[in-house]
Amino acid sequence: MNKLIAFIEKGKPFFEKLSRNIYLRAIRDGFISAMPVILFSSIFLLIAYVPNIFGFTWSKQAEALIMKPYSYTMGVVGLLVAGTTAKALTDSYNRKLESTNQINFISTILASICGFLFLASNPLEEGGFASAFMGTKGLLTAFLSAFITVMIYNICVKNNVTIKMPKEVPPNISQVFKDLIPFGLVIMVLYGLDLLSRAAINTNVAEAIVKFFEPLFTAADGWVGITIIFGAFALFWFVGIHGPSIVEPAIAAITYANIETNFNLLQSGEHADKILTPGTQMFIVTMGGTGATLIVPFLFMWLSKSKRNKAIGRASVVPTFFGVNEPILFGAPIVLNPVFFVPFITAPIVNVWIFKFFVDFLGMNSFSVVLPWTTPGPLGIIMGTGFEVWAFVLAITLIIVDVVIYYPFFKVYDQQVLEDEQKGIDSSDELRSKVADNFDTKKADAVIASSVGATTAQEVEAKADESITGTTTSEADDITEQTNVLVLCAGGGTSGLLANALNKAAEEHNKPVKAAAGSYGAHTDIMKDYDLIILAPQVASNYEDIKQDTDRLGIKLAKTQGAEYIKLTRDGEGALQFVKDQFK
Repeated sequence: MNKLIAFIEKGKPFFEKLSRNIYLRAIRDGFISAMPVILFSSIFLLIAYVPNIFGFTWSKQAEALIMKPYSYTMGVVGLLVAGTTAKALTDSYNRKLESTNQINFISTILASICGFLFLASNPLEEGGFASAFMGTKGLLTAFLSAFITVMIYNICVKNNVTIKMPKEVPPNISQVFKDLIPFGLVIMVLYGLDLLSRAAINTNVAEAIVKFFEPLFTAADGWVGITIIFGAFALFWFVGIHGPSIVEPAIAAITYANIETNFNLLQSGEHADKILTPGTQMFIVTMGGTGATLIVPFLFMWLSKSKRNKAIGRASVVPTFFGVNEPILFGAPIVLNPVFFVPFITAPIVNVWIFKFFVDFLGMNSFSVVLPWTTPGPLGIIMGTGFEVWAFVLAITLIIVDVVIYYPFFKVYDQQVLEDEQKGIDSSDELRSKVADNFDTKKADAVIASSVGATTAQEVEAKADESITGTTTSEADDITEQTNVLVLCAGGGTSGLLANALNKAAEEHNKPVKAAAGSYGAHTDIMKDYDLIILAPQVASNYEDIKQDTDRLGIKLAKTQGAEYIKLTRDGEGALQFVKDQFK
């Protein structure tokens, strides 16, 4: 097992580099920016069609009124994502350009949206656009438009291929003329692609792309496809790489297109059978977080004989219930722990196999709405699939199956920890070292394993205070100026743990510290309002990228490491000390 993990770890630099690819990052960040639209639209789907389960049907006129917000939000999400993806990619390119010669992101947003219309729409005789590819079916085209747009702008700005105005002309007017040439080139290039596609295959670019990738979409939704895709989520996380950063951008277009397809199938009275959807990822595969760990804190809390494991279970159960499972991942630890390798990879795959069985053989409908990822897994399954009976059966089945998968390995690990506690020694140095290496843990805390000589939870916490801060927490008493802190993670959930701990401690100790939580990728426009940015372990590999921005703005930047981060979320005074240390 250790050899297998070591082999996988050799590829870590490559996959970390892949996760930082600016084009994959732009797709992911573009979706994050558009997520309020997607979540808002799903509310109207629930209002319109959930009552059908209970025998109530809206009139056609009422249904049309309810669904209008959906049509003009989710129905044009491809158009919107063309702009948000262009904005995200523009930010990445601007990091490489001089601060006095930047790409205008407002202009790239407009150009990308206009270019998308050339590639995805068909003019109607009576005016307006045909909307078949304005929504999720046009997402791949949206990415294409955004990439081409920003690359052309970058070439023009970098090589000063612009219209230069005299210094006396106001900057806002000069910017208009500066953007004119790249904007024109974008439109001409994308219009040329449209003409070429219509001349060659008699259709627009969006439809051509969909037809080209249709076999891939079909394969990804099959048994082998879902096994590889969702197995990768857990495998990457296990060795210290944030798997969704790599996998999600690659499947984003498929998952959101399948949501719309499922909805259309339901509307027409057919079986919604597309498996690969955001709901499948959030509530089936990562129920309780990557590794399908919803039941793990309950096992630790209720069945552990080890005092340390019981404490970890109690501390992890609430955040894990809402999909934030870093406390159990780093606290147990589960990541890089050979004992948990098999269940951590197996449970997500078995979960999605069971779900596909329910859909393909029992006639259950798949997900047709998008819900917030923090929705508890069982509730997300029930709501996302329309409250049908099979959804309740599936949720219970997955919980039972995951208990069966994890329980034997949990018992082995609990016995190991219990023996160490009884002997009063710590035999997990090698494991802690591996976790430290993969998450750059410089200050291992006593939450991962009981410190030598620590026999009670209080002693463990006391030793952890010393290991994290290097001093007593009472020294965190001289933050005298207003300090605004932004904590960033992948989705905004994990970062909330530390932000809440900081705010609570600042209030209790009357310190001028205000913390906010955010997701990496949605931080670019707000980071200037903060004095310190802290990266959670999920996004610590982006340190060098964001440092270019923080250095330019004169902002302090810190990254945290696995167990250290979890300890800080539980120790408000230690978190305040951590903030103080960054300004030394």
